[in-house]
Amino acid sequence: MRTIGLIGGMSWYSSAEYYRVINAEVQRRLGGHHSAELVMISLDFEVIRACQLDGDWARAGRLLADAGRRLEGAGADVVLIGTNLMHKVADDVEAALGVPLLHIGDAVGRAAVAAGHRTVGILGTRWVMSEPFYADRLARHGVRAVVPPEEERGMIDQIIFDELTRGIVSDVSRRRYVRVLEGLRAAGAEAVVLACTEIELLIGPEDSPLPVIDSMRAHALHAVEVSLEDADVSGP
Repeated sequence: MRTIGLIGGMSWYSSAEYYRVINAEVQRRLGGHHSAELVMISLDFEVIRACQLDGDWARAGRLLADAGRRLEGAGADVVLIGTNLMHKVADDVEAALGVPLLHIGDAVGRAAVAAGHRTVGILGTRWVMSEPFYADRLARHGVRAVVPPEEERGMIDQIIFDELTRGIVSDVSRRRYVRVLEGLRAAGAEAVVLACTEIELLIGPEDSPLPVIDSMRAHALHAVEVSLEDADVSGP
């Protein structure tokens, strides 16, 4: 079993879900008392959030790259960045590593293709919705991204950072997101990517007018798949 390294804490709520999903999937596949071989560095999100607000992506890249190197030093065979937005600095992290970085966009792209979706709506932070680093990664898998209109993106972003990353889940916000999803469906989306790892706290398949691709879950399951490739887990 390969050891998974997780750069977490952005926010810790979604990091806890990464840990749960990875371990539950390893146990489901292998049975018994099996669990994942996993190391995690949980960063202080207040520091990362300051970098985001200041536009200091160079510092953010250095912080995440250092976390990746520390994970590799602790025995990680593959590394995950446990957030969609911070894949904005994925190239910095990847350049610092001697082990593979498993990009969340690749996991989402594979999940979309496997489900037969070629056009997906993107629901995430304003950077993820507005900048090309995420949509371009999906395009490598033949998946086209559509995003909410600009006037809705501020509301979506505000709910993420004022509520979800602080563990606040509101029925009012859920209804506002569902209206956005209805608009994405009207714009041609065949499914929606929850392209912020906290949105799954607010929106589930039962809430959405579109099929849901949970980026956190897709990323975590892909990590398990890579971890267990050719693994000898027979035990003593």
